[in-house]
Amino acid sequence: MAHTENKLIFLGTGTSQGIPVIGSKHPVCLSQDTKDKRLRSSIYVQYQGQNILIDCGPDFRQQMLRAQLSSIDSVLITHEHNDHIIGMDDLRPILFRSSEEIPIYAEQRVIDDIKTRFPYAFQKEKYPGVPSFSVHTIDTQPFHTASKVEIIPLRVIHGQLPILGYRIGNMAYCTDVSHIPSETLEQLQNLDILILGALRQTPHHSHMTLKQAINYANEIGAKNTYITHIGHEMGFHEQVSKSLKPHVHLSYDGLQLSFSGTEHKNHSKTQHN
Repeated sequence: MAHTENKLIFLGTGTSQGIPVIGSKHPVCLSQDTKDKRLRSSIYVQYQGQNILIDCGPDFRQQMLRAQLSSIDSVLITHEHNDHIIGMDDLRPILFRSSEEIPIYAEQRVIDDIKTRFPYAFQKEKYPGVPSFSVHTIDTQPFHTASKVEIIPLRVIHGQLPILGYRIGNMAYCTDVSHIPSETLEQLQNLDILILGALRQTPHHSHMTLKQAINYANEIGAKNTYITHIGHEMGFHEQVSKSLKPHVHLSYDGLQLSFSGTEHKNHSKTQHN
């Protein structure tokens, strides 16, 4: 079977306030290292010829321009918090250019919240120029996008809130996680790339610490695990990175990873650009 090279791009790797935080004098916020400057968390996946966005936060426009990206075939939403959906109005240029509604995939609770935040996008009589979405309600059952890409939703817990991660081939993205249920751990086997959210090194009520994420990484056993949704209290990227084992990495904005298109096999390779 021929292997197709697929790519993911970390559009943003920061927590809800981003780094630097407005007005903060914390040393990490004052860092001149570009890897310490983090927009809100989101990834862009190019898989089987399709362009898939996971989450669309307030920095979406800036992220797309910075990465020189202009096409999206599907949007997967993990949950309804502002830093994961509030940039959806900025999908308009992509909608206008394609003249087609962009498919949005999310749980019913999340779709209801999106409709509350962007009511003008769902009115029968729309104002000219507003966005228009094709909304698809999902649960934890695997599904195929309109472009025939298989997506496996992953149930994870964010404090008290049940949210979704996603598995696409041998890559899985689980941000804003405080607990991973045992049945989800089974779905995370045989991964080449695992992406886990970890806010900082001290406990938080709805996010994992770095140590907790490393423990999950060791249990899951992916070839490489990348930490995202990072707050300034995590520490300097360079210093924290030096403390990690070879299979665990702090992600950073603009990091690109390539992987093969063979699903559920350990044939893919990971590449830092």
